[in-house]
Amino acid sequence: MGLTTALYTAMTGLNANSSVINVAGNNIANTNTTGFKSSRADFETQILMNLGNGTAPTAENGGTNPTQVGLGVKLSGTTHNFNDGTINLTGLNSDVAVEGNGFFVADYGGLQKYTRAGNFGLDSEQNLVDANGGRIQGYGIDDEYNVVAGVVGNLTIPVGSLTIAESTNNIAFGGNLNGGGEVATMGTIVQSNALYADAGQVTQADANTPLESIYDASGNQLFADGDVLSIMDVTRGGASLPDKTFQIGLINTTESDDNGATMQDLLDFYEEIFGIDPTVSGGATIVNGQINIEGHTGTVNELKITGDNMVVNKDTNPTLPFSFDETQEANGESVRTSFVAYDSLGQEMLLDLNVVMESKSNAGTTWRFYVQSEDDSDLARALGNGTIKFDTNGRFLLATDTTITMDLEGTGALTPQTIEMTFGEDDNSLSALASTQSTIAATSQDGSPVGTLEDYYFSEDGVIHGIFSNSLTRDLGQLVLANFVNQDGLVEEAGNLYATTAASGTPIIGAPGTNGTGRTVGQALELSNVDLSQEFITLINATTGYSANSRVFSTSDQLIQQLLQTLG
Repeated sequence: MGLTTALYTAMTGLNANSSVINVAGNNIANTNTTGFKSSRADFETQILMNLGNGTAPTAENGGTNPTQVGLGVKLSGTTHNFNDGTINLTGLNSDVAVEGNGFFVADYGGLQKYTRAGNFGLDSEQNLVDANGGRIQGYGIDDEYNVVAGVVGNLTIPVGSLTIAESTNNIAFGGNLNGGGEVATMGTIVQSNALYADAGQVTQADANTPLESIYDASGNQLFADGDVLSIMDVTRGGASLPDKTFQIGLINTTESDDNGATMQDLLDFYEEIFGIDPTVSGGATIVNGQINIEGHTGTVNELKITGDNMVVNKDTNPTLPFSFDETQEANGESVRTSFVAYDSLGQEMLLDLNVVMESKSNAGTTWRFYVQSEDDSDLARALGNGTIKFDTNGRFLLATDTTITMDLEGTGALTPQTIEMTFGEDDNSLSALASTQSTIAATSQDGSPVGTLEDYYFSEDGVIHGIFSNSLTRDLGQLVLANFVNQDGLVEEAGNLYATTAASGTPIIGAPGTNGTGRTVGQALELSNVDLSQEFITLINATTGYSANSRVFSTSDQLIQQLLQTLG
């Protein structure tokens, strides 16, 4: 063994410490790289030269130890530090960080790569991608926006193009009904002029009289086949009812027969368009040749009907077939409110709710509510009615018949649509205390008009929540994370990516919070876990080691030169 061995040994020390400087330099260079994991260089001794193997003790002599001379050092490998980096809140909804052992999964042309960098965005096809264009993987959703776990695929977030609407199925009401008000006992009654079934005024018209056979007291025939009766400007509780038309000679109501329109058909038509439910109170009848229209009790149900509101052939040869006189006014404490509901297509439907005091007793007060809507597809405005009961302290007890049904035939929306009304929510129940006036309003409801996806964010379980312009929030998918039995077996690639090797084992993929993957943090990024102070210490040690090995190298060279001079 000569001095040249020392030269080669020193050379291994120079190479090893150069590797340390390279690794530390790479760590320092990536101090601000998102999700970067630092590394360290590990050394091991090179082969050793055995000068003696040692001997065992004998009866005459003691044993001797082996004699070895080391031949330097070599790089045994690099070890990643996969500890979490600091979580930095960015405020960007597209950013997401991982706390724990998991890696985001990205697809590159069918080849899966893994990353801790969650600075994501959308490509032109609305795929969720990483900074290098890798398609982020996760679980999709079904038609009801429920995450479907098990099948991993590309995550898409169609901002600006995905639209949804939600039908209204529940509405809650609050307020106070004036329990000290007057019980409603009467509804509006209007009565027409006398009508006859013949020109000579011998027979009074009745419900079965065909409309084309009706005459007034002067012997004038009121209708002919093909005439159009227009009902206009009628009000109910001060609110205008929509104008309607009735075709003489045709069946205009939900009831029908084979003999053309009769007076009963016209009476049924009145009940439907004026929102009168005769099974509760009121109705349209003909008595002694006179039409009687009686509305529901309560001042909010007050009908204003005159002969001027009904015109035959108003656009060609207008005539007024009837005259009406009000013989009774509606009375009783009552209140009205309107609210908007939505069908399955997100179309608005305007509904009216009238509440009338029906009775008082030693047990409390009882009120009757009526629900009507012109947006119901059939002719009848009335959707339903029920009762609301309160105790002697004005506290809500119960309500009946609170489910109403909207017929939406021919609208393209789901039909029928049911809406459940609630009057007794714990936080905002309707009450019936004495007051100056009754008040009621919708306090909460579901359903919404059409909305467009505007933004998204990530929750700690990796679920992607979409924010729509109609204030709805729906799940759009869920990130998956990969975990490995041996993280150090991953090979690092450019672009903050890792790839599997035989040493890492196959990835264990699941939702955040499962399989030891950790959780996700939305609106945040994981910073590099490089410890600069430690890296500077490493550089100092590596520089010292490099200088010392350089001294060994130069000393060996000097000795060799001296030997050559001596021999020369």
